[in-house]
Amino acid sequence: MFFIDTIALEGLGNRSYLAGGRRTAVAVDPPRDIDRVLLAAARRGVRISHVVETHLHNDYVTGGLELARITGAAYLVPAGARVAFSRVPVADGDVTEIDAGLALRALGTPGHTPHHTSYVLEESGLPVAAFTGGSLLIGTVGRPDLVEPRLTEQLARAQHASAHRLARELPDNTSVLPTHGFGSFCSSAQAEGDATTIGTEKAVNAALTTTDVDSFVARLLAGLDDVPAYYAHMGPANAAGPAPVDLTPPAVADAEEIAARLAAGEWVVDLRGRVAFAEGHVAGSFNFEADGKLATYLAWMLPWGKPVTLLAESPEQLAAAQRELVRVGIDRPAASATGTPDQWVPDGGRPVSFPRSTFAGLAMRGTDGIVVLDVRRDSERATGHIDGSVHVPIHELHRRLAEVPAGTVWVHCAGGMRAGIAASLLHAAGRNVVAVDDAFDSAAAAGLRVITR
Repeated sequence: MFFIDTIALEGLGNRSYLAGGRRTAVAVDPPRDIDRVLLAAARRGVRISHVVETHLHNDYVTGGLELARITGAAYLVPAGARVAFSRVPVADGDVTEIDAGLALRALGTPGHTPHHTSYVLEESGLPVAAFTGGSLLIGTVGRPDLVEPRLTEQLARAQHASAHRLARELPDNTSVLPTHGFGSFCSSAQAEGDATTIGTEKAVNAALTTTDVDSFVARLLAGLDDVPAYYAHMGPANAAGPAPVDLTPPAVADAEEIAARLAAGEWVVDLRGRVAFAEGHVAGSFNFEADGKLATYLAWMLPWGKPVTLLAESPEQLAAAQRELVRVGIDRPAASATGTPDQWVPDGGRPVSFPRSTFAGLAMRGTDGIVVLDVRRDSERATGHIDGSVHVPIHELHRRLAEVPAGTVWVHCAGGMRAGIAASLLHAAGRNVVAVDDAFDSAAAAGLRVITR
């Protein structure tokens, strides 16, 4: 008798797990805000006896060390991971009893990192599930280029071998439960589907259907996107041992303090939806929607360590954003405010705005005399782009604003969220901007000339 609960981190595109029996359980790759894991255990009425990491994570700050400290659980970390804290080193083949008849068997699966370890959940000695971390994902594998450029090809080859080891040693009906692949940039591609098994992956996963390792490695490396800049800080933070989180509300800023922080060059981030932001916002503020991939894009673009003030429409929106940001090491906002733009602008001032449109609106206007700015990633643009458009990926735009040609800028992405971020950056820099809030798939249908290779 066993259970497995999934704890999804939708903003980061990751999953953590709680698995156990009647009395005790193990937490796998827990998020930094460990109260979610503790709540899951309380609902099950079990004690967390073990906390395990599949690897030192590059895309988020782990809560493993703190969870183990609070619960008194044994903290299992791959033996090859260099860390500055006490833990139970795990080697290939190690077996850890979790509950009566329930055990975890460590399986060395290098590739995402050199020390990566998967854990096979066994009931009465029979495999029932595999926690594969950043190794075998749904339809793909974890990317091998996050550790050290000189190791990338070697790790890509190791990913292929590790995937085949999992497929060879585990029954087809074994559930595959990865940490990455649900939107995380740690995945070499995004998952298609919500659940999978070893048998399914044998049929559809390129790592398993491609026996020629050279071909697999070439395709894997050719498909990799840029690495979010904040990843450089996650591995060291996890190796050092993250501090506990503080989710108490940040200090409240009035309109004068917000203005002063903007004047000092700090980032003031408006968490409201892009439609509301375009209709009215504090001049100089940036729009990162709380309902978008807030942590990924804000952490990617914010100069590391720079103070950030959060503006939200409600205390609940602010608290949710604060929780998401601590997962990537943005621990304490410098200040915050809730309410409406009218309340955030000093007396005598007023909110500013910019227009929104669609690809049909762009086609009706015509592209002569304006700048069409594409802020999608390189891989997205390679599939098709508007003739004559300028390309600056969203994560580079804040450093390359001067490269955007003069004139009114019509900015687009694939769906609207990143265009909203880009429009806010451009507007804050004094540019005339129109945010194209539309799906790129509709560009050609609207009559725009889309160039495909």
